Amino acid sequence: MRMTEDEYMAYLERTGRQTARQKPNRQKYNNKRTWVDGICFHSKKEADYYQELKLLMQAGEISGFCLQPEFVLVEGNPKDRAITYKADFIVFNKDGTYKIVDVKGFESQQWKRTAKQFRLKFPELELCIEK
Repeated sequence: MRMTEDEYMAYLERTGRQTARQKPNRQKYNNKRTWVDGICFHSKKEADYYQELKLLMQAGEISGFCLQPEFVLVEGNPKDRAITYKADFIVFNKDGTYKIVDVKGFESQQWKRTAKQFRLKFPELELCIEK
C-alpha cells in the first residue's frame, strides 16, 4: 500500500507517534517582511525608513536615495567567492555628500564585524545605523 506524505503524517498522528513536520519558517530576529510600493522590505522598520526618505525627498531635504547598494569587502578568486555587504540604503544629500544607512533593531556581533570590515575597506564613506 502506498501513501502520500500527508496520509503518512496523518497515520503517524493517529497512532500517537512523533511526526517530522517542519515548523513554519520565521525570521531570525522576529522581523516581519513588509511590502510598500511593490518593494519587499525585510522589516517594518526598514519600510518605515523608506517612507521617511520619500517624504524627505519630496520636501527637498535630500536629493535622492538608492535601495540596497552592494559593496565588495574582500575580492574573490576562482576558488572562493567575494565577501560582499549589502546596505539597506544610500542617501544622497543636497551638498553632494552621501551616507550609507543600515536599519537595525540592535547591533549583533555579526553586524559589528561587518561594519569593521566596511570601515577598513572604505574609510572615506560614512556608515550609519538607524535604530
